[in-house]
Amino acid sequence: MEYSQEERAIIGLCMAADESRLSSLARALAEIGLPSSQKICVSVIEKAAMRVYKDEPLPSEAEQDAAIARLEALNMFAVTLVSADYPASLRAIPDPPPVLYGMGRRELLARRKFCIVGSRILPAWAEKTGKTIAADLSRRFVIVTGIAEGGDRAAIDGALAGGNLICVLPNGPDVAYPAAHASLQREVARRGLLLSEYAPGVKTKKYAFHARNRILAGLSDGVLILAAGARSGTLITANCALEYGRELFALPHNVGVAQGEGCNEMIKAGAWLCTCAGDIFAAYGMAAEEKPRIRLSEKEERLLAVLKEAGELHAAVLAERVGLPVFEVQAILASLEMKGLAVRSGGNRFSAI
Repeated sequence: MEYSQEERAIIGLCMAADESRLSSLARALAEIGLPSSQKICVSVIEKAAMRVYKDEPLPSEAEQDAAIARLEALNMFAVTLVSADYPASLRAIPDPPPVLYGMGRRELLARRKFCIVGSRILPAWAEKTGKTIAADLSRRFVIVTGIAEGGDRAAIDGALAGGNLICVLPNGPDVAYPAAHASLQREVARRGLLLSEYAPGVKTKKYAFHARNRILAGLSDGVLILAAGARSGTLITANCALEYGRELFALPHNVGVAQGEGCNEMIKAGAWLCTCAGDIFAAYGMAAEEKPRIRLSEKEERLLAVLKEAGELHAAVLAERVGLPVFEVQAILASLEMKGLAVRSGGNRFSAI
């Protein structure tokens, strides 16, 4: 894989940094601010790196070559802040990762994404509902989640069959955490995409889960919480979604169920109540199912076009506009209703769907 000079410089800087320096580098970048120009962006990143590295030398070209060779040996790739396919939504958050390391289908980064997460302890009904929602959503969105048990696993099981899945990790993409998930991570890398801000070989740290949650929300158009206790770490992802202006959805739970307290509070505070994928599609103005193209006559096409432009019309007014007898317009409207393309309201008025 070919990398530009700018990409190589950033990859070299970030792969040479330990986890604490990486966090400091992201904070320094947030303080300085990122311009849109690639070359200026690299100079800003180098300026931020000087704050973090202080008197230590920055990585040489030979070290950059070694870093990229290591990625290739592990069948991994890197996407930097100046790469064309770095997700724009993530770049816009206050502290975007300078580099994303990936293993799997890079093209998924360019597609529309939706996050599904939940606490590790998930009621059986919520797990089943989460799987169904993830499977249905994955026909229109790439599902973004972590790789823990509970809510993450429900999202994975629902979306993995179609391969439209990104799992964001709190460690290097080549590190399995927990170790029992090694085969699952290999399967995600084969069908979907493993993604992390941490370089290969970096082990999991407790604080990395919190940092990872900002990426889950930053990548996605919206976030669905399947289950969350009053103090669940999942609430960090929900708060990031609100901070970034994303739509927040929550599965409603019975009153008194500890795993659902956080979800119920979110709904009370204004989050979308969600029980199926259709609720999410509706929030984005999308039809719940892809409708096959319906064949229409020339007159049906003409009436439907007028209704779409006008919004709502009485049948008699519509007849005048299209120059047809009222009885004929009534018959055409009945046909459009049967095809699910028009709806009748009070007073013999119609509108397009």
